[in-house]
Amino acid sequence: MTGALLCPRDISPTFAANADFIRQRIDRTAERINHHIDRLCPNASADACSTWLPPGHITGTTGPGTPPVVAQRLHRALTSPVRHLTDAGGQRWRPVLAWEAIGLMGGDSESCGLLIAASELLHTGSLIVDDVQDASPLRRGQPAVHTMFGMPTAVNAGTAAYFLWERAVQLTFPDDASRCGELRALGLAALRAAHAGQALDLQGHREEMDQAVAGDDRHTVLELVRLTHRLKSGAPVSAAMEAAGVVTGAEPELRRALGAFGSAVGTAYQIADDVADLSGVTRAGAPTKQATEDLRSGKVTMPLAHAVVRLPQSRLNQLWQQVKDGSGSATAVAEVCRDLNACGAVRACLEEADQLVSDAWNKLEPLLPSAGHSHLLYELALSVVRRDQVA
Repeated sequence: MTGALLCPRDISPTFAANADFIRQRIDRTAERINHHIDRLCPNASADACSTWLPPGHITGTTGPGTPPVVAQRLHRALTSPVRHLTDAGGQRWRPVLAWEAIGLMGGDSESCGLLIAASELLHTGSLIVDDVQDASPLRRGQPAVHTMFGMPTAVNAGTAAYFLWERAVQLTFPDDASRCGELRALGLAALRAAHAGQALDLQGHREEMDQAVAGDDRHTVLELVRLTHRLKSGAPVSAAMEAAGVVTGAEPELRRALGAFGSAVGTAYQIADDVADLSGVTRAGAPTKQATEDLRSGKVTMPLAHAVVRLPQSRLNQLWQQVKDGSGSATAVAEVCRDLNACGAVRACLEEADQLVSDAWNKLEPLLPSAGHSHLLYELALSVVRRDQVA
């Protein structure tokens, strides 16, 4: 069961006509973002001290031979693990959204390139830690960081990547304490929310699914999965988009709308990723996510949560028993996938993802400058949510 989504959306003629243009624009912008990733986290041992240590934390306190040794060690333990994952690719869609938003509001995206790159490196750090917690062997078609560098180093490097946001803030606005403070606060709030989302995700929603299957409560499980996705996946994108408002001096109402749009896109992407689990994801012909990985591990994803109110109680119970302990046969899991599609759960997920983006856009668009091509931001977001998933 590999290939496209099981239940594709209806594609508007306008969106279809612009799809290639949007993808090319994403790819071009991603190249610029890669340049700024190289600036913020250069893959050279000579730069490791300036990348990871605040000014003054090594010079003047050690002998002349110490800084090169420290730099080499920091490069091995921090830079190399992070760059292992960034250099493996990824869509870069999160920083691309922020880049386009800054330009749309009359700002200079290039001058904010380090800050935009920091949002991608924050995401990179979360993936490194997430792979440790999930014991995932692969990421982006390559060995996960912890399989190459060990779990302790992976956890430390992943969390260290979060703090490159602070470095980018200081380098971008060295003489603007007020703006630096706002941007730091955004980054910290996003990290708090994302860690809360990860906490919910690690605990899972099996108890709530058991209650739903028993008929005691058929609504809480879907609400919890939605909240988890919004905190874990929506909050970091929200922060990047609101940061676009901060750097361009946008009014508070526009900043809030930008943040809400980012949250909607990030959440919708995660919903689409849950759907992609049913069919698997390939990149350049190589699998980056095996079909039904989450389903076979008994993880409660959006299709399962949507199926709760769409399947007869007896079939819902049978379906859950087939996957909850990870012992279901390939035939049984294939049957579960067919039922999730046939009952409308997959369609409901895709429609919810599109609706989230559409509703947030309808509130954002009237606040954006009338000049320019604001619709491209919306079409870019739709392209992100609808294309193959590569985190």
